Amino acid sequence: MPYDVVIVGGGPAGLSAAIRLKQLDPERSVVLLEKGSEIGAHILSGAVLDPVGLDALLPDWRERGAPVRTPVTEDHFLLFSETGQQRLPHWPMPRLLSNEGNYIVSMGNVCRWLAEIAEELGVDIFPGMAASELLWDGERLAGVVAGEFGRLADGTPGEGYEPGVELRGKYVFLAEGVRGSLSKQVIERLDLGAGHEPQKYGIGLKEIWEIDPAKHREGSISHGMGWPLGGNAGGGSFIYHAENNQVFIGFVVHLNYANPHLSPYQEFQRFKHHPMVAELLAGGKRIAYGARAISEGGYQSIPRVAFAGGVLLGCSAGLVNVPRIKGNHNAMLSGIAAANAAHQALQAGREGDALEAYESELRDGPIGQDLKPVMNVKPLWSRFGLYGGLALGGLDMWCASLFGKTLFGSLSHGKNDAQATGEAKDFAPIAYPKPDGVLSFDRLTNVAFSATHHAECQPVHLRLRDASLPITVNLPRYAEPAQRYCPAGVYEVLEDSGTPRLQINAQNCVHCKTCDIKDPSENIDWSTPQGGDGPNYPNM
Repeated sequence: MPYDVVIVGGGPAGLSAAIRLKQLDPERSVVLLEKGSEIGAHILSGAVLDPVGLDALLPDWRERGAPVRTPVTEDHFLLFSETGQQRLPHWPMPRLLSNEGNYIVSMGNVCRWLAEIAEELGVDIFPGMAASELLWDGERLAGVVAGEFGRLADGTPGEGYEPGVELRGKYVFLAEGVRGSLSKQVIERLDLGAGHEPQKYGIGLKEIWEIDPAKHREGSISHGMGWPLGGNAGGGSFIYHAENNQVFIGFVVHLNYANPHLSPYQEFQRFKHHPMVAELLAGGKRIAYGARAISEGGYQSIPRVAFAGGVLLGCSAGLVNVPRIKGNHNAMLSGIAAANAAHQALQAGREGDALEAYESELRDGPIGQDLKPVMNVKPLWSRFGLYGGLALGGLDMWCASLFGKTLFGSLSHGKNDAQATGEAKDFAPIAYPKPDGVLSFDRLTNVAFSATHHAECQPVHLRLRDASLPITVNLPRYAEPAQRYCPAGVYEVLEDSGTPRLQINAQNCVHCKTCDIKDPSENIDWSTPQGGDGPNYPNM
């Protein structure tokens, strides 16, 4: 199936690109592939949305009835101890950290709304179509294979096997989100990361709660740091009061932590027992759960984003502003910029080349201007911890805001997150309290609230490069941390007649990609299961 532009991924970046292409030329043929069962099914974000991307794409979004209705009315920064919290004043913080004019949203619902507009404009949208293979013409990306169904667990075609469809494009936009499986292959094959820092990541865990209306403050947001992580890891929390007496509560752990005994999921569950949080949630009920990785490397970790035949968009390129805790606006702006560049190229009769105009616009336009002033916040936090990182990062952002230059230049990240993992013998195990079933929950119970489903007869989509390493290396050296860093209980070490083995419960996977990032042996490749499988988030 030939198209002018093939887009992989139905998030804010891919949908913005599709809409912009049709705005520029209604006759342009555009297809968008989404691996989730529907648009929005695999979208998970905080989210407080800076509407700058929406303003650029659809200036009349308010009149169109966008599901962006809850402006931020209160904005708190909190430093948690085990029993209390200290509110940090706003005046020492650079203006760029302000949330004035931003909105609390469900990005899943925003994407569903964007998809309706894209379809009205004539974009072909195929949900449930996982793009599982790249098509190359030499070193030019020429398309993807999508929609393969019916392989058995051993990889052979089953009775109801359906081969995939080749979708070929004059340009291919990869908008898969964080650590996309095809984007990872392209970056490695074309060495797009050469000359750039390694990408850094966090894992974000989120629950939606319905709480007592008397405690609900629609429009209020809080960001917290400190307890329970302390010195074990970088990260923090968020609490957003959305519509309908709902609270979005989440926890982020930077994946460059060293202690292999740490469990990001358990840290999140422990956080909900803080007196302030427990009082807020008392009498409420959890109605949804999910998790996903977050790109945190910043400007210096953005790989080359334009290459022969294709581009990287949004979180596939790593466009999150870490101190602002926002990336959706940059994802949308990247989709718009790529669409503009592709339109110009196609109008000029070009195809299959590298869209250098997109590369330049991303680095020097609004996205680069958003990311350059905060580029050192993450490496400073990694080097000097919470308090040193706060002080030095704040100073660096002030210098960038006032003088247009960072105080420390461009700092490096050093090791990737897998290499940052320390050996188990150097750290004490962490005794996490058992979940009480009221505020805190075990992983498998929570996974049920993500509506995750995978057909068990298909091949395991979490692939080990060397099947022996989990037991021969990861277990003795690192106490096999996959048992703890996975937020869905996918990995277990079991014993058969006294011999340990790694059990992969792929049906639990919520597609967060943490295992592909944090495995200390860098031995796990996350690949797409058959289309439609995975979580089915209602309004994350």
